[in-house]
Amino acid sequence: MQMPTRQSAAVPYRLVDGQPVFLLITSRRSGRWIFPKGGLEPDLTPWENAAKEAAEEAGVEGDMGRVPIGHYRCVLRDAAHTVVRVAAYPLHVHTQREAWDEKGERHRHWAVLPEAKRLLSDPEMARIVDRLAQQV
Repeated sequence: MQMPTRQSAAVPYRLVDGQPVFLLITSRRSGRWIFPKGGLEPDLTPWENAAKEAAEEAGVEGDMGRVPIGHYRCVLRDAAHTVVRVAAYPLHVHTQREAWDEKGERHRHWAVLPEAKRLLSDPEMARIVDRLAQQV
């Protein structure tokens, strides 16, 4: 059995009146709500990679956790249907830019916990925001 490809994701959040809200983005191909993520680059740690993806795909920056809040699997929409194991790192957002690299390719949306869990396309991702909400 082939080992899954590895990626890292940011789980961007901020606190509003003491409650976490989560930033979700749309996938370029399917339009589903997801976390910013991407393939690991050899010169970056997984959490640095996740921070880079958050800046490029969602236009946000902040304090990136160095320990994953959880993992999930997804299948790439490539010819081989590659299975990807994604490590998700918490990102406490301090800066949100109005212009960013992929602004014209994605939508972004801040969601309270129940809405984030409903919008996320995968139950494993919903469990990750649930877990993070309990820790912040």
